[in-house]
Amino acid sequence: MTHRRTSRRLVGLAGALVAACAASLVPAAAGTAAAADFYTPPARYASDPGSVIRSKPSPLLLQIPGMAGQWPGTARTVMYTSRRSDGTPVPVTGTVVEPTAPWPGKGPRPTLVVGSGTIGQGDQCAPSKLMGLPLAVDLTKPSIAVNYTAPEMYYMLVHGVRVVITDYVGMGTPGVHTYVNRAESGQAMLDGARAALDLVGAPADAPVGFAGYSQGGGAAASAAELAETYAPELNVRATYAGAPPADLEKVIPAIDGTTIAGAIGFAINGLTERYPNVADVVRRETNPTGKAALKQISTSCIGDIIPAFGFRRVETWTRTGETLSALIARSPGLQDVVRQQRIGRLKPNAPVFVEGGLHDDVIPYGQVAQLAADWRAQGADVTFVTDPTPPILTKSIVNHVVPMLGTFVPGMEFVLTEFRR
Repeated sequence: MTHRRTSRRLVGLAGALVAACAASLVPAAAGTAAAADFYTPPARYASDPGSVIRSKPSPLLLQIPGMAGQWPGTARTVMYTSRRSDGTPVPVTGTVVEPTAPWPGKGPRPTLVVGSGTIGQGDQCAPSKLMGLPLAVDLTKPSIAVNYTAPEMYYMLVHGVRVVITDYVGMGTPGVHTYVNRAESGQAMLDGARAALDLVGAPADAPVGFAGYSQGGGAAASAAELAETYAPELNVRATYAGAPPADLEKVIPAIDGTTIAGAIGFAINGLTERYPNVADVVRRETNPTGKAALKQISTSCIGDIIPAFGFRRVETWTRTGETLSALIARSPGLQDVVRQQRIGRLKPNAPVFVEGGLHDDVIPYGQVAQLAADWRAQGADVTFVTDPTPPILTKSIVNHVVPMLGTFVPGMEFVLTEFRR
């Protein structure tokens, strides 16, 4: 399939997404109890990473205008076993989509695991709950949940590649979503691959890849470097990591004051959930405004935090009026936890395509370039691409979104090329 034909199909996809968004502006109450039952883990489940706990058929997006048939694949929602950062088992949900198109390459059908960009922290934000419609409005909260993994999913399905989309740890399932937790995000991706191969009965050596942008780019990058030690049996072929938040010490001050400043709350809540020393610092150093904000953010989606916390500064949440960066600098325990999330200290065992926007106003270019340099210094096969988009409405995240559009197809083609080898 040529790039031109694929582009025309993506235009059709965009039209379908607009229609789907309009159709989904209704209360998200129907089926809530049944959905909750699926996302509540059983009292006992297999502890081996990647074990399938349960699955059920899942709807996919609306029919694409101008194309025969439905979305090019059949989907199942799946619950599988992964690991917390301390090694204990944890249930994670996601979606496995089997393409209707045949795999034209040699060998068994490949599997691409996709990590969503920042989508939220509330259970209602889980991508697997948004497969039927890409946007859902819950008027009881209220909350706006958006699933923007459709482009990656569609692109790979039409090329005959199986797609897995993880919900990450704690989104949909019990507990707080551990946003930007390096180990847990990477392991959720790797165990998603294991679960998908098991669910569909694919060969154990079938090719596997990872992809994502922003939060998803960090999850993909983490999976790439954890694969050798955490899941050595997987036949990892390639990773696309767009704008990965590899160094939180650099990312946190960049996000502060932007339209998605509330995402800092996602990070604080996620680290608080897993590290008691972080919980102690947060409890001691946040003022009533900060405590209320973090509680609200813990059940919010990306569509909720923009109007509620856009362009806010985190120092309004602290007891002393300090920035979060200053607080981290004077709290050795907090600093240690933040540095544990640093990506780039292990070597990926397969080629990686890394992208950074020169003027990205959310994910600093320098720390993306440093990730590529760190991996190369260890002998990894790294393709590093710089998006040169000039500054546009700084702090509006336009300079974060535009590079994603520019490197989406090259990133997908990079992975496809490695799958075909």
